[in-house]
Amino acid sequence: MASAPVSFGVYRPAGAPLGPQEMLATMREAGYDGTDSGPIGYLGTARTLPERLAAQGLGLAGGWVDLRYDDPDGFREDLAALDTALDVFTAVRDAEGAADPRFAPRPTLACPDRPERFARPGMPADRRLSLPDGDWPAYAGCIDEAAARCRDRGLEPVFHHHLGTDVETPEEIERLLGSTDVSLCLDTGHLWLAGGNPVAAIRDWSSRIRQVHVKDASRDVLARVRANGGDLWDLVAAGGFPPLGQGDLDLPAVLAELRRSGYEGWIVIEQDVTAFRASDTEALARAVADQRANRAAFGEALRAAGLA
Repeated sequence: MASAPVSFGVYRPAGAPLGPQEMLATMREAGYDGTDSGPIGYLGTARTLPERLAAQGLGLAGGWVDLRYDDPDGFREDLAALDTALDVFTAVRDAEGAADPRFAPRPTLACPDRPERFARPGMPADRRLSLPDGDWPAYAGCIDEAAARCRDRGLEPVFHHHLGTDVETPEEIERLLGSTDVSLCLDTGHLWLAGGNPVAAIRDWSSRIRQVHVKDASRDVLARVRANGGDLWDLVAAGGFPPLGQGDLDLPAVLAELRRSGYEGWIVIEQDVTAFRASDTEALARAVADQRANRAAFGEALRAAGLA
């Protein structure tokens, strides 16, 4: 299983509380086998990342790239960022040699925040803010083009649904799957807060799931934040995505369903937390402790599900 820089509040390459080598060492010491890339460039480039990962004995699960599928000109501009990410991912893959393709880096395609949806994340969704039916064919066509670009480099992409974006609710994920050939990155926390059921999703979408982000979430926190007019950042700050075992997620049931579905690939343990600076030693110590606890909770869930 893999960790992720987002669990340490890293959303941008600059200003991270840990340098890349220290971040990777911290993950390894906590018992993880790999990592998500975080923002492209943070952990390293196509030249430096393979050696850094090898030094810690870690694999690369993939990494997030968002593209403006609703804006033809913006989409063309964003393809350069996708190519940069693919350079990094293929460099890691090639450095690993004949590694298991099930654990090759997954380019994680996503869409940018939609401001009006970011302001009111999760359930109940305002259907008036959904992408219009007439826009879906072109939108899906851009997703398929980005996916094909990844496959041309020998990598299987996954699409990450997310609160505050055009692909948030279970119905929108269904629309995505029915309109494209892209594989899915299932995020248990974001799906739960958008009104979905992760166990049912694994059962229904198992043939398309090629990566899983395990994340806990609390609908009670979501309801309080929305009642107070809070947005997605307020939800994160309020603890809407707590450590594993402290929210609503039935992790043993999720793991059992993954086993029944035959899923084989990375499981990335994530916890969306507020960004903080290296000078905030209390926040850093809490993040490190939480990610160690998340790794332990995952092991306990495996045992509870009879899988370890």
